[in-house]
Amino acid sequence: MHDLTVITTICAFLLTLGFIFLRPGVNEAIPASIGALFVLLSGSVSLSDLGTITETIGGAAITIVATIVMAIVLESFGFFYWAADILAKKAKGSGIRLFWLTNLFCFLMTLFVNNDGSILITTPILLMLLKNMGLKNHQKIPYLISGAIIATASSAPIGVSNIVNLIALKIVHMSLYMHTAMMFVPASIGLCLLALILYAIFYRALPKKIPIALQQGFMPGSHPLKDVYQNENRNKFMRNVLIFVFCVRISLFAASYIGFPVSIMAVIGSAALLAWRWIYLKITPLDMLKKTPWYILIFAFGMYVIIYGLNNIGLTDYLIRLLQPIVSGGLLNASVLMGAMISVLSNLFNNHPALMVGTLTLTHMGLDPLTLKLSYLASVIGSDIGSLLLPIGTLATLMWMHIVHKGGVKISWMHYLRVTIIAIPITVVFTLVLLSYWVTWLFS
Repeated sequence: MHDLTVITTICAFLLTLGFIFLRPGVNEAIPASIGALFVLLSGSVSLSDLGTITETIGGAAITIVATIVMAIVLESFGFFYWAADILAKKAKGSGIRLFWLTNLFCFLMTLFVNNDGSILITTPILLMLLKNMGLKNHQKIPYLISGAIIATASSAPIGVSNIVNLIALKIVHMSLYMHTAMMFVPASIGLCLLALILYAIFYRALPKKIPIALQQGFMPGSHPLKDVYQNENRNKFMRNVLIFVFCVRISLFAASYIGFPVSIMAVIGSAALLAWRWIYLKITPLDMLKKTPWYILIFAFGMYVIIYGLNNIGLTDYLIRLLQPIVSGGLLNASVLMGAMISVLSNLFNNHPALMVGTLTLTHMGLDPLTLKLSYLASVIGSDIGSLLLPIGTLATLMWMHIVHKGGVKISWMHYLRVTIIAIPITVVFTLVLLSYWVTWLFS
């Protein structure tokens, strides 16, 4: 490999990450595309490699876009306003009760949609809710920070909640069903610990009393469903919609179990929900062409081209020599080492490239199937939870910071770091150790 090829590939990677982190008013897909183009021109990725890359990320990208389409349809049905009403009423004037409700809500939205979609849904809802309650800036911070952390970390229990998890699943040839069987219990228990730590950190800052829900609710008079809700039970309608979405999510795991393409099942579910909306609200699916974040496909493809280039110039070979002796030393060693390494890389370089590099490295180590799967799952914990130490660790937290600032709430990096410096390392180590023991018990 020529020196110029190596230098160009590394520079393309670092400059792409720099643009993504700085976010100078540019969509993430643009620097990723430019970086990928330079990698192609350098020769570290060939045209024949593009076919392999497309096959690897295609299904994952389609699945995520399909689930985001479902989130957009939920917004059309008035879900955001309904959820804000429910949270306000169920809180019953208690700031502490609202804290637990918002965290539960963020967890469920990530399971129903995905981590990026959950941030896009839950953050505006919380901003609207907290503003209507008249809370001061410092009183809003506990709900917004904890909600963002839980929403992003909740992509760990099931692989379908994060595009990079789905891409990595494809690389290690692991089914969505097997991922959930091995990961759901330890990751969910880890999330419970994370929520408890967040509560302990924020307890004194939480307002003990908050205003009761407004009688008029949150839905504006111009919403298409305003008149419909005057004639039928709003809660019953939303319950039926959520049951349908839940059934679609379950169908993804069933499809994975029987070997049916998960991406096709996700598209079928989204198409059915779009048809329901068309019949019910007379809104054609054409608006999805504008509202769907297609740039996710371009971003994922561009980033994977860059990572593939790093792989081809020898990065994974170096990591293999460094890590293989430790990873091969037992399941506990493999879990803690891979989880810690991906946590560090995610906070330095963002979790998308970190997990891709880690997964490619694992596939070339010659590990036995169980150690490979456990090491991959540990990498996911590092990517989905360990990456939350800094706001730049994930695209979801970068989006969250942007939405929060746009919503008029001032949250500095120091505000965020004071929380995560305590909560994230404890949660990551606990979850990684629990994962190794859970997998050992599961396959003993």
